[in-house]
Amino acid sequence: MSRLMEAPPGGFRDELTGLVGVVERNVYLVKRYLWWEVAFLLWTVANSFTVVLIAKGVEAAGGRLDVNRETTVLLIGAVVWAYLRVIFEVLTETVQWERWEGTIEYTFMAPLARPVHLLGMGVFAVCFGLVRAAAIFVVMVFAFHLVMPHANLAAALVLLGVASLSFIGLGMMSAVLPLISPEKGTQLGFMAQGLLLAVSGVYYDVAVLPAPLRAVARLSPATYTLDGIRSSIIGGTGVGGLWHDLWPLVVIGAVSIPLGLWVFHQGEVHAKRHGKLKRSG
Repeated sequence: MSRLMEAPPGGFRDELTGLVGVVERNVYLVKRYLWWEVAFLLWTVANSFTVVLIAKGVEAAGGRLDVNRETTVLLIGAVVWAYLRVIFEVLTETVQWERWEGTIEYTFMAPLARPVHLLGMGVFAVCFGLVRAAAIFVVMVFAFHLVMPHANLAAALVLLGVASLSFIGLGMMSAVLPLISPEKGTQLGFMAQGLLLAVSGVYYDVAVLPAPLRAVARLSPATYTLDGIRSSIIGGTGVGGLWHDLWPLVVIGAVSIPLGLWVFHQGEVHAKRHGKLKRSG
């Protein structure tokens, strides 16, 4: 038995060389995808930033909280973000799902205009996201016995519908990432979600953000969506009173959808030219 346990001559040195080789190989992989690693680091920082700023939001409220109101604020943030995230993810994973199912070549060769294809994915994402968000909202309201006597659900739904167009456009842009980078493009899409989460006031007022991030928050459709829906659910604000949140969403949607279609087209041309369409890594 002891002989079996003994390493052959030079065995330990060979294994140590192999271990160093494995480490070195991974170092080269990190160097190869260095900018992706930087992006993932930013995503981690954004998530940590989000958690810490929840405490800043409590401080900004003076530390004296109406529990029902603040719980409702957080619930709206969680539910609306869950809805918008579904739209983002379904479109981001458009290419990746086709690769997993082995149908990507058939889909991209089908006699179907690409705008119709992507808009169809967007319509599905909206319907799917609404069902999930409604279920989450109802369960959480009953679980925490929340009272919303002034809620204007009709105005909230109108604003949510307009916001959906903006996120469909952003989702189209993120859908190009798996085309141009089969290895890590999908993960980068999730990183973009994290950055939006950090600057959009999902769990705190954007007023607690540093000045540079407040400027970025003005470009995020989620900022206006959350602000408007909280006003309609908590304060009972009607559609007319939400115009200051509606018009930026209309502008962002009008710009992001055509831009998203153009960006995706450019990515598709690039993927076909460089043989990346069917690659999974």
